[in-house]
Amino acid sequence: MNTAPSSRISPIPRHAHGDEADLVVEGGRLVTPEGVRDGAVVIRDGRVDALVAPGDPLPSGPRLDARGRYVLPGLIDSHVHFRTPGLEHKETWENGSRAALAGGVTTVMDMPNTRPPSLDAPSVRAKAALIAGRSYVDHRFHLGADPDHPEVLADLDPAVATSAKAFMAGHHTAPVVFREAHQLEAAFAAAARGNVRLVLHAEDQHVFDLLDSRSGDPGSYDAYEPHRPRSGAIVAVAKVVHLARTHGTKVHVLHVSSAEETDLLAAAAAEGLPITFEVTGHHLSFTDHDTARRGPRTRLSPAIRAPRDQERLWRAVLSGEATTIGSDHAPHTVEEKNRPPAEAPPGLPGVQELAVSVWTGLLSRGIEADTAAAHLARLMGKGPAELFGLAGKGRLTVGADADIALLDPAARWQMSARHVHSLCGWSAYEGWMFTGRFTTVVTGGRVAWDLARGTVGEPRGRWLQGPARPRPDAALPTADRELEGASR
Repeated sequence: MNTAPSSRISPIPRHAHGDEADLVVEGGRLVTPEGVRDGAVVIRDGRVDALVAPGDPLPSGPRLDARGRYVLPGLIDSHVHFRTPGLEHKETWENGSRAALAGGVTTVMDMPNTRPPSLDAPSVRAKAALIAGRSYVDHRFHLGADPDHPEVLADLDPAVATSAKAFMAGHHTAPVVFREAHQLEAAFAAAARGNVRLVLHAEDQHVFDLLDSRSGDPGSYDAYEPHRPRSGAIVAVAKVVHLARTHGTKVHVLHVSSAEETDLLAAAAAEGLPITFEVTGHHLSFTDHDTARRGPRTRLSPAIRAPRDQERLWRAVLSGEATTIGSDHAPHTVEEKNRPPAEAPPGLPGVQELAVSVWTGLLSRGIEADTAAAHLARLMGKGPAELFGLAGKGRLTVGADADIALLDPAARWQMSARHVHSLCGWSAYEGWMFTGRFTTVVTGGRVAWDLARGTVGEPRGRWLQGPARPRPDAALPTADRELEGASR
């Protein structure tokens, strides 16, 4: 039951002296890069203007009561599929961004496997134009790496994208797949030249093809994980480590699912290679026993694996070996998911459930609440913000964007279909008893969502373009540019 006080904004009279704040979030437990402490947040002009200790004077202005809540930086989900364009029967950007707000997420990074896919700069710009005015959260896009045109990565304008998704194995929505070794090597080399971070679905298609030649399609869900086993992921990760070492390419491996992958990636990072990895909420929450019992709802790619893998992933989260957690929010309709095991598409909605499922898991493992809040802010704040260069995001600090999520840490509630904001209308977590609930979310200094009213106001989400590529002569001092021009 939610016993936290109301989070409605209450106006107070303006003082005769001093500048009025746009919003003051007071009485909460602030989760900052320096630690977790009581205090207030003063917001002006869409940014955090001050963090104020208890008892210190506060400016006048509207108040947001955060008593009993953690005041987190607006969370980042760097792995969503909001299905726009071309697959809006599964999800719309409006529904996906509402689901994000309900989960405390104020910034998302969307994947390229839409129809058409986002494989070049014009397609990314077209996607951004289509979404403009429809998003409740800020957003950036991962480009799709094209095995037939790896040179795009060498010349990619960072204003369009600073990262590119490469599929090393195929599934229902993968637009292009790196099946050949020379294609993958060319992409790693081009990404290194262009300073582009490769984000990878690291499973090996040749391993799966070999196994399929002997076993065929799975006939039941308890046969699904053996049909897409850990060996495919382990082989792919070994290739990724080799190519990152060879080319110096920045690599982020997505949805790591097994203990062996985790060990390989942690060892590579310890060696100093530019390799990081993501763990998903569903690989932390479910095991292959759930897939055998629940069927299509946890039919995923990579597959959900054994309890020992789940425990190794949790150790990676707690130790700091994992850099991000992501939802891999990938909705499908109920009709699509209820097809036979060989035909049902992998994926589940998860942006709304991600942070509360991880919070629940942290507390269930005996992690103290302040420490759990710091883990959440690192994995869904600082980690993805630094990895993908999301300036102003992911930290509750002076000068940062005023994106804030208020978490009631002790709220106990049961997930049901009526809570789902995703267009698909279902959740793999239906029936789960969660601890922790987001009661209010602020974007750009204004309340965008609260538990009682849902979304508040119009969609104001922005496309977070990266830094513009400098002109070729921009690095030259002025005098040198003048001399260069005179010599032409």
